[in-house]
Amino acid sequence: MIRSILTVCIGNICRSPMAAGLLRTRLPEYQVLSAGLGALSGKPADPLGRQLMLERGIDIAAHRAIQLSASHCSGVDMILVMEADQKRVIEETYRATRGKVFRLGEFQDRDIFDPYGGNRVDFEQCLALIEVGVDEWAQRIALTA
Repeated sequence: MIRSILTVCIGNICRSPMAAGLLRTRLPEYQVLSAGLGALSGKPADPLGRQLMLERGIDIAAHRAIQLSASHCSGVDMILVMEADQKRVIEETYRATRGKVFRLGEFQDRDIFDPYGGNRVDFEQCLALIEVGVDEWAQRIALTA
């Protein structure tokens, strides 16, 4: 049974904090964490991402980027990544994760592009893809509860 979910991107300041914030609202009884493969450790979520999330009633201002570690991977039931390459890297680096790492856009067969350094439109488009993935996963996870 899934009770804890880790969202992962590269820097842990754009995609994974937004995905984690959305998952927390869709699945409030679950533990949801986020981390980065190349985290900008200690940095807050990107201002554009924070603004877009606030517009949806979700405050991610307290988020600080953290580097993915073996303990993160072993301490959760599911890992949702943004890109197929991230899945490969995690499964190769942390072999015990095999079978619990999935792309957020798995059901649409797509990667979620990185809006880092982009403008508001880039972030809006990225967040729209994240929302679709989160909604799909939240429905499926809820069915297993």
